[in-house]
Amino acid sequence: QLQLVESGGGLVQPGGSLRLSCAATGFTLGNYAISWFRQAPGKEREGVSCISSRGSSTNYADSVKGRFTISRDNAKNTVYLQMNSLKPEDIAVYYCAAARNYYYCSTFVPMAMNYWGKGTLVTVSS
Repeated sequence: QLQLVESGGGLVQPGGSLRLSCAATGFTLGNYAISWFRQAPGKEREGVSCISSRGSSTNYADSVKGRFTISRDNAKNTVYLQMNSLKPEDIAVYYCAAARNYYYCSTFVPMAMNYWGKGTLVTVSS
């Protein structure tokens, strides 16, 4: 079964850090560019970060630049999102998605993603 599974979400205080993981089962993650999206309550889904299939190119939304870092370990079939200096406005369900084409990944086109995970909730609160 082709599947993406996110993990690592939880409750963290403002200024804290979390590392999200996106693991693939049933297919080779290294053949895909991977995006992280997030959806806050009452808001539309937005792109957060993207990494090319081999990890040579990355892209970030302005709202997370300098705070979030995307990386991947294709040997482990996993992509990571390191989130530092978290703010209450980062509260959302975070989803990873796989795209065959890096263009759609980097421009955060949800309709062009081939696979989606079910999401992991990140809450930032004191």
